[in-house]
Amino acid sequence: MKLNVGQRVRLATELVLNGSVAPADRESPEEPGLGGASLALAAGTEGTVERVDAHDKEQSHEVAEYLRLKSLLDSFGHQMPPASRSQLDDQVAALEPAWTAYRRQRLRVTVRVRLDNGFVLDDAPEEIFAS
Repeated sequence: MKLNVGQRVRLATELVLNGSVAPADRESPEEPGLGGASLALAAGTEGTVERVDAHDKEQSHEVAEYLRLKSLLDSFGHQMPPASRSQLDDQVAALEPAWTAYRRQRLRVTVRVRLDNGFVLDDAPEEIFAS
């Protein structure tokens, strides 16, 4: 689902938030909280999307190496000696699974939603909301 700023949404599932509680105006975020807390939000709770953030896919070392070697092969492979080209072909083939897995990754999209009850969910995955 593609969410847009200003769109009305509702929670598609019940959420339980666990963590520490601290005053919002405290000086340092590194200070320990006042204690543990838990908050449950019911499915169907409505709110408005305030921000949508698309995050880049995580590119591993293997993916970067695949792109580098594939570019080298495509650009200069026809000029290489057969043994070098064969070795490069083997290296690219060995990295192909990492490249395929990277291409299958979904773009991670998070949102900031101000719920009607006053709570704000920030950096929440878009999948937990329905329009």
